[in-house]
Amino acid sequence: MTLTIGIDVGGTKVAGGVVDEHGNVLASNRRPTPAEDPAGTRDTIAEVAAELAAQYPQATAVGIGAAAWIDAAGSTVLFAPNLAWRDEPLRDYVSKAVGLPTVLENDANVAAWAEFRFGVAKHADDSMVMITVGTGIGGGIVLGGKLWHGANGIAGELGHIQSVPDGHPCGCGRLGCLEQYASGNALVRFARAGARQEPERAAQLLELAGGDPLAISGRQITEAARAGDGVAMDAFAQTGYWLGVALADLAQSLDPQILVIGGGVVDAGPLLMGPAERTYRDQLAQRNRFPVAEVHAAQMGNDAGVVGAADLARRA
Repeated sequence: MTLTIGIDVGGTKVAGGVVDEHGNVLASNRRPTPAEDPAGTRDTIAEVAAELAAQYPQATAVGIGAAAWIDAAGSTVLFAPNLAWRDEPLRDYVSKAVGLPTVLENDANVAAWAEFRFGVAKHADDSMVMITVGTGIGGGIVLGGKLWHGANGIAGELGHIQSVPDGHPCGCGRLGCLEQYASGNALVRFARAGARQEPERAAQLLELAGGDPLAISGRQITEAARAGDGVAMDAFAQTGYWLGVALADLAQSLDPQILVIGGGVVDAGPLLMGPAERTYRDQLAQRNRFPVAEVHAAQMGNDAGVVGAADLARRA
């Protein structure tokens, strides 16, 4: 049995696990991410990996999935929007600290790889595209059975495809990015605007938020939508619409076997998946004589980052 260690690095936590060749997590640990301290974050990753390596000395490699742009060589964090990293040579530092070969990848890529190898896309033999819908939007692309990194290592930033010309400003500096219309943040923005404009249709949502539209959260929107709140349901419909448009664009440009929607917002289930799939089919109606990719919700959940990173380390 071959064991490897996967590390999932986010803005709030560093989660680690020992994973076998079937994608089973045999042991895990986690620590808070000292996000404002680059050296502290780097050391926390090394400590989590070293602790697991000591527990399972037969582990052969470490894989790291980080919420960051990674260089083409897979060695350096070029930039991390939620961590204070700039040009951080993370791979070699962790490898030296732990004493094991180490692989460094983008977090959405490792989640996509986990779904391709062990999750909802495990029966695909060639290609898949995954959009991760959380606070923002990420993505991972598998073509020819391999992760597609692009020329500079930063392919798959699907959240920054333009959806609306001259639309809502995005943190990346562009206008109208998909992230501004189909992310968790967009869901909240839609719901808050709707509650201000139509408070009578947002009665349940406003009750959960203490009467303040600005206090509305994603969790409250999901709860209110499940109870039939009109504004909350509209917010999901808008978010799902833009997600479906993006899925149709991806189907036409990459023609993958499977399209996967992952990330925390997918926990809302049919509230998001329903309008996303309907829009996707409507957008591709003219292609009804041709096969198109099926759309599925991700299956791997919170283990995706750890499992995907560990499996990439094994294959490397």
